[in-house]
Amino acid sequence: MRTHPADDAETFILPGLNGSGEGHWQWHWARDNQDAVFIEQDDWTCPRLADWRGNLEAALDRSDGAWIVAHSLGCLLTAHMVKSPLAKKIRGALLVAPCDLVATEVLHPCVLRFGDMPLDPLPFPSLVVASLNDPYMPFDKVKAVAGSWRSALIDIGEAGHINIGSGFGRWTGGYELLGLLKDAPRHRAAPNRIVTETRFRPTSETATH
Repeated sequence: MRTHPADDAETFILPGLNGSGEGHWQWHWARDNQDAVFIEQDDWTCPRLADWRGNLEAALDRSDGAWIVAHSLGCLLTAHMVKSPLAKKIRGALLVAPCDLVATEVLHPCVLRFGDMPLDPLPFPSLVVASLNDPYMPFDKVKAVAGSWRSALIDIGEAGHINIGSGFGRWTGGYELLGLLKDAPRHRAAPNRIVTETRFRPTSETATH
């Protein structure tokens, strides 16, 4: 299926550290949607920003335009595209559970080769989806980062890192969130404005497969 029939742009899936393996909602997304392109990286475990950004830029260069669906470190990769001439090809970005580099480095050494936390305003529409109890970024910091990016922010409650470990297998709520972003491409939330929508959390039927 296509996530949004009226839009012919591709959907780029940008995983975070260690990739999004079998069962992860991004893994399902890449298989459920014919317009999805899973952006592969050479080193998922100890990433270098220049390498990851180069692979994303190469994919964008081959594309007529793309919507970004990013998770964790993939959100930071997206934000690092601000100064790239290829940023103009990004139609918008769904940024799910962005991570804090310091917190992530504690859990997974090597991540700080990914540069500084990008905080420049994004030049494309964006929607941050965050959890109240994400071990990779405190919610207060998510609010500040979303404000810096000039992104809309949706709090989906206590959902961990919005990954397999917190029950996010096939996540149809993510498709709906991307649809909302596509339907309101010029929307910008004021800094620190939060919308709470726990309905986007997975149901018991979709969480495990």
